[in-house]
Amino acid sequence: MKAIVQERFGPPDVLQFVDTDPPQVGPDDVVVRVHAAALNPYDWHMLRGDPYVARLMGGVGLTRPKHRVAGADGAGVVEAVGDDVRDVRPGDEVLGWFEGSFAEYARATADRVVPKPANLTFEEAAAVPMAGETALRAIRDVGRVQAGDRVLINGAAGGVGSFAVQIAVALGAEVTGVCSTRNVDLVRSLGAAHVIDYGVDDFTDGSRRYDVLLDNVGGRPLGRLRRALTPTGTLVANAGGSPGHLFGPIGAILRVVAVNGIVRQRLRPLPSPWRRDDLLAVTQLIEAGRVVPVLDRTFPLADTAAGLRHVEAGHARGKVVISVA
Repeated sequence: MKAIVQERFGPPDVLQFVDTDPPQVGPDDVVVRVHAAALNPYDWHMLRGDPYVARLMGGVGLTRPKHRVAGADGAGVVEAVGDDVRDVRPGDEVLGWFEGSFAEYARATADRVVPKPANLTFEEAAAVPMAGETALRAIRDVGRVQAGDRVLINGAAGGVGSFAVQIAVALGAEVTGVCSTRNVDLVRSLGAAHVIDYGVDDFTDGSRRYDVLLDNVGGRPLGRLRRALTPTGTLVANAGGSPGHLFGPIGAILRVVAVNGIVRQRLRPLPSPWRRDDLLAVTQLIEAGRVVPVLDRTFPLADTAAGLRHVEAGHARGKVVISVA
């Protein structure tokens, strides 16, 4: 099969488009014929092997990538199922967390895939798993957003942000999105009641306070972010794209945890557990027409490196997707 493989850490140029063996199905696995895969900040952390502390924690690989075939989520058609799999069948259209999704075929445990909503293309469906589930946890679980809450989403036009705006609106919140000038109309179209152009106004100046603030950008001091919260408001720190070769997002998470113990406001890092029910909740919102994936652009599988460079530049509108078949 054709696949994007990574033999060493480095910039996108280290990726190779080659023929390699397809994955083998285990007893609890499914093998998916991949139609599309998503590009995430996670992927360029894996690509570069940073932050370095993550290598010591075992999530990336110590001296070389933990997974030879890159990619973590996508959408496609089930090709084969393991002997112990009961709820997924060959021919099912699915989306979910795939091991090595930048390839014609990928493997996943059966509990990490869910049915693809019929109203989505494969490219749209591939955009959902990591970004959609992250946004749901941030807004519903960590932020505990309720109807009538004032919610600010920094990075509202990005992959997680575009889902988060729609999910918060679906929960009845009054949403303010922060984005660049070129994305103001997009964020408003997603349902935001107010949009702040960060090049014109500073949402941390204390002139308006919010019950929940989801920070997807990570570029502002914690003290400034707290000024935008009510005295008992909640900051949800999604630091997945934070820079820094040594600690990266881990450093931001530790700062949030340290300060949380000494202030009245709730300062919470965003955990990253996989829960099938969460992804099903996102797809139900999609099927109901409450949430629509936003696609920036697609790249063919052979041009995955170019797609990662685009994501790493930090200016994608919604999700960037790899079209495989």
